[in-house]
Amino acid sequence: MVKFSIPPGRENQFKKIGVFIIAILTIFIIFHGASSSSDSSGSTRRSMKQVSTSVKGQNGYKYEKVSYPKYTGPKVKATFVTLARNSDLYSLLESIKSVEDRFNHKFQYDWVFLNDEEFSDEFKNVTTAMVSGTTKYGLVPAEHWSFPPWIDQERAAKVRDEMRAKKIIYGDSISYRHMCRFESGFFYRHPLMDDYDWYWRVEPDIKLHCDIDYDIFKFMADNGKKYGFTISIHEYMDTIPTLWDTTKEFMKRHPEHVHKNNMMNFVSDDNGESYNSCHFWSNFEIASLDFWRGPAYTEYFDYLDKAGGFFYERWGDAPVHSIAAALFLDRNEIHHFGDLGYFHAPFHQCPLDDSIRLGNKCDCDPKEDFTWNGFSCGVKYYSVNHLKKPAGWQEHA
Repeated sequence: MVKFSIPPGRENQFKKIGVFIIAILTIFIIFHGASSSSDSSGSTRRSMKQVSTSVKGQNGYKYEKVSYPKYTGPKVKATFVTLARNSDLYSLLESIKSVEDRFNHKFQYDWVFLNDEEFSDEFKNVTTAMVSGTTKYGLVPAEHWSFPPWIDQERAAKVRDEMRAKKIIYGDSISYRHMCRFESGFFYRHPLMDDYDWYWRVEPDIKLHCDIDYDIFKFMADNGKKYGFTISIHEYMDTIPTLWDTTKEFMKRHPEHVHKNNMMNFVSDDNGESYNSCHFWSNFEIASLDFWRGPAYTEYFDYLDKAGGFFYERWGDAPVHSIAAALFLDRNEIHHFGDLGYFHAPFHQCPLDDSIRLGNKCDCDPKEDFTWNGFSCGVKYYSVNHLKKPAGWQEHA
C-alpha cells in the first residue's frame, strides 16, 4: 500500500482543499435531491411547475410563462357543465378561475357550456383561455327551452301573476321556469354530454374555498357514490305545493323504482306522508349521468313534466333532483363533500376541522359555515345517516 504524506509546512493548505471538496459535494447532493426525489415505489417525482422559455409581452417586456404538464394518470369520463348566457361571462370567469386554481389545473377535465342562444366568439375565446381541459359549446334545443304543448298558457300566466303579487322570488319569470325544467330533465340528454359518465355543475359567482388535491370524479366512481353535494337547505314551499303529492302518485304507480335502502327520512319526517322541504342545493352537483339517464329518473321526470308543475307552480331542479336521489338511490350512494369549502351567495360551506381547513389551504371563516345552521338540512342529513359530526358543530347550530 502506498502511504500518502503531506510535505512539512503544507498541512493548513491541504486542510483548506479538503474543506472545499466537501462543500462542493454537499451542494451537489442538496441540488440533486431538490431537483428529483423518489417516492416509496422508486418512481421519480418532479415539481408540477415547468417554466418555458421567455415570452415577449405586448409592451416589449419579457416574462417567464409557467405551465403545468398534461396529467397522464387514470381519469374517468367526466366534465364540468355550465348553463350560461353571454352576459354571464365575466361573473362566470371568477367561478372558472376558482375551480381551475383549486382543482382542475391538476387534472384538466373538460368543460361543457350550454346556452339557449349561440355563444359569442368573445365568450368562447375567453373561457377557452381559462380552462385547462377541452371546452365545448352547445345550443339548447328549442323544445327543451319552451312551453310543451300540453301546458295551458292562460293558466300558467295567471300563476305567474299570483306569484308576482306574493313577491315570490322568480315567481313571475318564464326563463327561470325553462331553466329549472331544463336542468331537471334535459341537460344530461344534450349530445355534448354523451361522451361522459360524470359531471360537476358550476354556476357564475361561486367560489371554492379549499384546495382539492384528489380526483373528485374518480373518488365518486371508486367509492360507489352517485350524487355529491356541499350545501343542503329548506325549499320555499310556496313554489312547490303539489310536488310531493305528485311524487307520491308516481311512487304508488312505480314502487319498483323506490330503493329498499332509500333516504326517505331525509326528505320526510312522517314516513313519506309529507315533504319536509329538505333538498341539496343544486348549484353544486357532482353526480353520475347514468343515474339521470336510467329508467327510474327518466320515468319520474316525464311524470312530473306531464303534471305541469314547472309552469303551473315553480318547481325547481334542486328539490326534483334531491327527492329523486333520496328515493331512487341507496343512501350510501349519496355523499356530502364537507372538505371542499364552497360559496354561493349567501351561504358558505367551510370545514370546521382545523386539520382539513389548514391542510387544504382554505380561505374561509368556519364561523360562517352554513352546514349546521337551523335553516340548513345538514344536521338532518348527518343524523339520519348516523354520520359523525365534526367537533364543535353545536356552536354553529
